[in-house]
Amino acid sequence: MSGLRGQSADLAFDALADPVRREILAVLGDADELSAGGLAERISSVGRTAVSTHLRVLRLAGLVTERRAGRFRYYAIDPDGAAADVIAALRGLFHGSLADVRRSVEPGAGESLRAAHG
Repeated sequence: MSGLRGQSADLAFDALADPVRREILAVLGDADELSAGGLAERISSVGRTAVSTHLRVLRLAGLVTERRAGRFRYYAIDPDGAAADVIAALRGLFHGSLADVRRSVEPGAGESLRAAHG
C-alpha cells in the first residue's frame, strides 16, 4: 500500500493483530459506545490498565474515537477512520482472489486445465 491511506491501513492492521484489541472492537460493535471502565468490565483476559493501553493503540490507529465527558472517556468504533481503509484494502485483496476463483470455475476452465496438465 502507498500514500496516506496505506499508512493508515498499515497502522490499523498492526492494531488488529492483537486478539485483545479485536475483542475490544467486538464489544464496542455490540455496545456502540462505552467508557474505558465499562470496557474493562467486559474484557476478562486483561486488567483495566491494559484495556486503557489497548484503547490508546486503537485510537492512534484511527479505529476508535474518544469522547470526553467530565472525568470519563467514552469510546466508539470510528467508521470513517482507518476502518474504512482496512475494508478497502481487504476488498482489493479479495477482489483479485475472487476473480481468479471465478475464472477457475467457469465452464471450460476445467478442460483447459486438464489439457495443460494431461
